[in-house]
Amino acid sequence: MDAPPRITLDSQLVSFWRREAARLDALSEQARFGWQKRRLARKARDARLKVERSLAREAQRGEHAHGGEVSQG
Repeated sequence: MDAPPRITLDSQLVSFWRREAARLDALSEQARFGWQKRRLARKARDARLKVERSLAREAQRGEHAHGGEVSQG
């Protein structure tokens, strides 16, 4: 029987930054002035970069989780 997947900080950050990027995109669309739109769009872009960074760390963690050994239950 497999253990449930471990919840890591990076997996939580992925969820948070995805929601934050969506929120910032929505605010950007509703912004009144061009400088507000640009600033919010830049913040949304930065949030998406943070998602990718955390996803990369999660992928790396998954590759090294077993240390190259396979357990024989």
